[in-house]
Amino acid sequence: MTKLQNTLVAIASISLLAACGQQPGERALSGAGIGAGTGAVAGALGGDPVTGAVIGGAVGAAAGGLTKPSDINLGKPAWK
Repeated sequence: MTKLQNTLVAIASISLLAACGQQPGERALSGAGIGAGTGAVAGALGGDPVTGAVIGGAVGAAAGGLTKPSDINLGKPAWK
């Protein structure tokens, strides 16, 4: 796979995995964590994992905080 394909897979993963939880804060927090991890991997492929983590975390937090449980429902969070 090329770097572009890897980056697109990472972005798709953020979209699919963001927003685990019942409350907006929970979804924002889990989305930020998942997004930062995925963004760091994507950024490492592009040469700057820190920037990738920051951008991925922001995108994941936004996706998690702006969705409703019925929009993306991956079940009960592991910490509950």
